[in-house]
Amino acid sequence: MIAGLWLLFVAYWAVAGANAKPSVGPSKRRLRWEIGLRLVVILLIVALLQSRSLRQFIAETQRSVSHSRVLGWTGVALCLLGFGLAISARRHLGRNWGLPMSRKEQSALVTNGPYALIRHPIYAGLILAMLGSAIGVHVFWALLLALAGPYFIYSARREETVMLQLFPEQYAVYMARTGMFAPCPLRRG
Repeated sequence: MIAGLWLLFVAYWAVAGANAKPSVGPSKRRLRWEIGLRLVVILLIVALLQSRSLRQFIAETQRSVSHSRVLGWTGVALCLLGFGLAISARRHLGRNWGLPMSRKEQSALVTNGPYALIRHPIYAGLILAMLGSAIGVHVFWALLLALAGPYFIYSARREETVMLQLFPEQYAVYMARTGMFAPCPLRRG
């Protein structure tokens, strides 16, 4: 079931990006570096998947772990919650959505919907979905999360740098009241 959710999510994501605003861009050198970084992450994941020792580890843990229905449904619930958060965030961004760290023509600061509580709800949703996959399917997903997590943090920080350049005052206030990947506890003041 979780594999089907991932397929539906990827299909939605591919279709939803068709009407995004054009990007205004970083220099060609910076763009090449960012694309290169993404390719390195993908190649690392592919290399890990091809590793014989990793495949043996996965097979052994699969045989030794008795998987319960409770864990399976917990994983499905976390995946649904994560995908729901990411899709809701994508819908609130509307045409402002783009590849990580890209600038859009006539950028707008979106602070409604899930962005009212979390600065990077798409990354947060993907983290929840990967965690749900680790719980509901196999611990291997935790390894993918460990690889993707630093990339999400890097991308989030780069995006925040861009947003602070575009909206210096508004984004600083927004950062103070929201969490990066989870809602901030209420601040007393």
